[in-house]
This record gives sequence, structure tokens and C-alpha cells, in this order.
Amino acid sequence: MTVEEWPYRLIAGIGFVTIMSLAWVTGTRHRLNWMTIGGSAALAWGLGILSFWFPGSRWFWSMINDLVVAVLTASQKGTVFLLGPLALGPGQTLPGGTVSIGFILAAQALPAVVFFAALMSGLYYVGAMQAIVRVFARLFYRTMGLSGAESLSGAANIFVGIEAGLIVRPYLTAMTRSELLLVLTCMMATVASTVMGIYVSALQHVVPQIAGHLISASIISIPCAVLISKLTIPEDGQPVTLGSVPPIPIDPPPSPSSDGEAIQPPSNLIVALIDGAGQGMKMAVGIAALLIVFLGLEALVDLALAQLPAIGGVPLSVTRVLAWLTWPFAILLGLRPEEWQIGADLLGSRFIETEVAAYFKLAAVQAASPPPLSPRSLTAMTYALCGFVHVASMGIFVGGISALVPHRAKDISLLGLRALWTAFLATLLTGCIAGVLSPS
Repeated sequence: MTVEEWPYRLIAGIGFVTIMSLAWVTGTRHRLNWMTIGGSAALAWGLGILSFWFPGSRWFWSMINDLVVAVLTASQKGTVFLLGPLALGPGQTLPGGTVSIGFILAAQALPAVVFFAALMSGLYYVGAMQAIVRVFARLFYRTMGLSGAESLSGAANIFVGIEAGLIVRPYLTAMTRSELLLVLTCMMATVASTVMGIYVSALQHVVPQIAGHLISASIISIPCAVLISKLTIPEDGQPVTLGSVPPIPIDPPPSPSSDGEAIQPPSNLIVALIDGAGQGMKMAVGIAALLIVFLGLEALVDLALAQLPAIGGVPLSVTRVLAWLTWPFAILLGLRPEEWQIGADLLGSRFIETEVAAYFKLAAVQAASPPPLSPRSLTAMTYALCGFVHVASMGIFVGGISALVPHRAKDISLLGLRALWTAFLATLLTGCIAGVLSPS
């Protein structure tokens, strides 16, 4: 750590407290449960210290990173068989000498979603993921004073997305508004392992140990999401599962069908892999569709904004307006003054363009020579962008949870926009922790 970095680390620490205060000011401002507030803040920083400063952390995250990259590389074999040179990343060649034609998101990144979804489904079928989820659920329950269902949902969100709602489906009916907000916030403030391959593909050449960082960010984001959601809507009721962590009711958790009913669990491992691949294919198509629609709509709005008078000689655009709104948060992350514009652009564009586009933008920006972001700032931005914090995800998660408990649809929909805000603040807290603790 260099001496000149310390003022910016201090700013990131102040940013953590400022963002906490902002969550309380924009919330209901009811009486707080200080055990939950203190426990979640302590756990977030404790996990951050373990991730960045613990003597064995570099070795551990390096091992995790190498494992994820190895799995991602293995997943490319089937893609190359199907798509040939289209599946080759920049600089890669086939044994016959065929070279890559450049990066193509649909051919090189989205297929990883299919493979990782199948792999996760298989791990759930054999019981491996349930064991890990139970460990994290007990940790969250004992350290943060949450209800059992909240702890279970938070633990599941480290590894899956909307499927985490199915794990606590039997308890959604009786959940308080505070519990529902926490469930939605955890979903949006983390990323599912099924899409992590996309981010690794985007950043593995510019961010050392990117896979380890993304897993670390998802874990740290859970106590950050708890902290923000409980500051926004403190618990004022009596959760049904307050006394213990309930068992995981679905083994493995199936995905909801179009009418909200759960599909029956697979009968064997092969069926589990097939079902997982099918869900991954739907997810990959959904990601592609969202990018096509939202980037296209953004372009249309930009055409309309371009008809307005330019400001500073530059036409107005959606990302420019959002960057103005997120500029203060780029400062609170502890970025250097020359990095504020880049940080604000990435944080703002994510609301519309999704974190997929934001990560690819980050990779493109950092590929310049010399790189515009310092290693510490790059790590902080990597952590701050790690979450489904965009308009499309709000619709997906609100719609998905509402389908599981239709009679709570009104409550859930009213919490949707607030959850987008709390998830945004939670990912910023994760970025602040990285901005303070990142060793370089």
C-alpha cells in the first residue's frame, strides 16, 4: 500500500458510513435492530479482511480463480465443436491453424451460461450445494440476528439468482415487508454463478484473479444487503422463522414454470444436467434478448435527447444523465479525481445496459495503455458492479417472486423499486470495502 493511496482509502471508509446514512434517510426511519445492524457491518468488514488481508487469502482466491477458469476453459470444448472459430477468444487458435476472428459475446460468453447452469444443477442434485448453503445460512443467522428464512435466502443468493426464492417459497406467504425487501435486495445485490462465466470472459485479461474477486464480492454483498435493507425498512413484526434456520425444502430447487408452479425435481443426475442446460439456454437467450431490447431502447432515447441543446458541446444521452446522478457515488468509492468520470459512467450505464455491458465496458477502458484505473480502483469498481442492479432484473425478480405467492404480488411490486435502490447501495458498500482494503 502506497502512502498516496491512504486519503482515497479514507474517503472509501467515509463513503461506507455515508451510504449507510443515506439508506436510513431514504427509508422508513423506524427503530433499528442494532444487533442486526452491528452484526451485518462487522461481518461485511470481517469477510473483507479475510478476503484481502488474511495471509492465506491470496492463495485461496487464486485457487478458486484457477478452478473457475479451468471449468470455463473446459466448457469451451463443446462451444468450439458447434461454432468453430466463432467460439475462439482473441488470440486463440484451433489445432489446424484457424485463428479467432475477434470477440463475439453470443458465441464466446453466453454458452458459458448453459454449461454453468447444468453444472450447478448437477451439484444440487448430488447435495453439494445444499451443504454449502446450510453453512452460510447458519453463519448469517448467528452473526446478524436474521430470521431463518432470511438467512437461507441470503446464503442461496451467493450461488443462484431467482432460484433462491424457491428455497424459501414455503415461508414467503408469512414474510414481513422487511423480510421481503431483504430477499429482493439480496437477489439484486449478488450475481448468480451461472452468469459468472460471462464476467470472467470479459475481465480475465485485465483483472488478475477476477473469478476469485467475483465470488468474494458475492459473499461480502450479502451482509451489505442485510445492512442496507434493515436500515431502510427495519423489522417491526414477528418473523415466523425467527427461532431457527429451516431445512431446505426443495432438493434440488427446480425452476418455476410459466404458471408459477414448480417443475418436479429431476429423477437422476443425467436428467438434472439436461434440465440445468435447458434452464441455462433460456437464461442465455434471455440475457441476449435483454441486451438487444435495452440497448436498442437506449439508442432511441439517445436520438431524442440529441435533439435537445448540447451541454458543454456534448449531446445529451441516457448514460450521460445517469452518470451525473451517480457521480457522487464514484467519489464515495474512493476513486481518484481523474477516475471519477469513468466510475460514474459505468455505475450509471448499468441501470439500463445491465452489468454485463458494464463489465465489458470496464474491460475495454482498462485495456488502454496506460490503464486509466489504478489496481485498487479497478478492484473497487469490479466489486461495485457485481450485482443485478438494473431495471430488467427488477422486473424479473419481482415477477418471479410474485408468481410464487400471487396473493403477495401487490406487496412485492411495491417493494420492487425500493429494492433496486437498496441493492445499488449494497453493491456500493461492497465496493467501498474493496476500496479500503484492496492491497494494491
